Amino acid sequence: MFSSSEKFVGEGLTYDDVLLVPAYSEIIPRDVRINSYFSRNIPINIPIVSAAMDTVTEAKLAIAMAQEGGIGVLHKNMSIERQAAEIVKVKRAENGMIVNPITIEKGHLVKDALALMKEYSIGGIPVIDSNNKLIGIVTNRDLRFERDVNRPIVEIMTKNVISTPEFTDFEQAADILQEHRIEKLPVVTNDGTLVGLITYRDIIKLKERPNACKDKMGRLRVAAGIGITPNMYERIDAVVRAGADAIVVDTAHGHSKNVIDVVKNVRDKYPNIDIVCGILQLVKQLLHLLMLVWMLLRLG
Repeated sequence: MFSSSEKFVGEGLTYDDVLLVPAYSEIIPRDVRINSYFSRNIPINIPIVSAAMDTVTEAKLAIAMAQEGGIGVLHKNMSIERQAAEIVKVKRAENGMIVNPITIEKGHLVKDALALMKEYSIGGIPVIDSNNKLIGIVTNRDLRFERDVNRPIVEIMTKNVISTPEFTDFEQAADILQEHRIEKLPVVTNDGTLVGLITYRDIIKLKERPNACKDKMGRLRVAAGIGITPNMYERIDAVVRAGADAIVVDTAHGHSKNVIDVVKNVRDKYPNIDIVCGILQLVKQLLHLLMLVWMLLRLG
């Protein structure tokens, strides 16, 4: 048997025994702002960026990051086609207005509409003619009880489509959607040309997540990681076309000639896209700086 003096060699403290007395402050929590910048032209509302490491950031995480106010960098360890597709998933996850929405032409069949809905996880598709004029819309409601998949889409689509002109603001769009009890509102020009689509779900998301990181069109932001590889320019072209907001040249050192040449070439070809380079080296330098500050504080 151990005596109490053998079991307890000294005084011990728990969390409840210690109180850290805060310093005087006039700051109120609601007045605190933690917004920052990911790059020169991309503001973020929380200073958090998910890494472009293999399997870490793909569409699912990039969507979650942007919804909370940060941004994700899609990793490059996948095919060019897949990385571009992941970007499209992020850009279509939420939209103030869907620019160039998925459409179907009047000559197609029910099975074509079903395939598009499954591929893009959408519940409605505007129907257009060969001149991109809006002639109808087909939704899950139209297809729910349709058994003939070879039936022409024009026979089951809603023909008298409620639409709205360009430059309609979201409050007006919400009123139209509510008045007519519809979930999708095509946006058309004066001559009936389809230019966009506003959905009720996206308007709800705008209200639910006011701090989301979004571009000027109301779409979630996402960056794409690029490596110094033989097909890097092909990859860059693909991710820019898909809608990437920034190119991250994912390399340990940003000082080599190859990396510098890539940055110059991308800037010449795409003058309006933000470029981040040598991010791993930057992180190392920041860590070294923090260690130096910590050592100086200890010595002081």
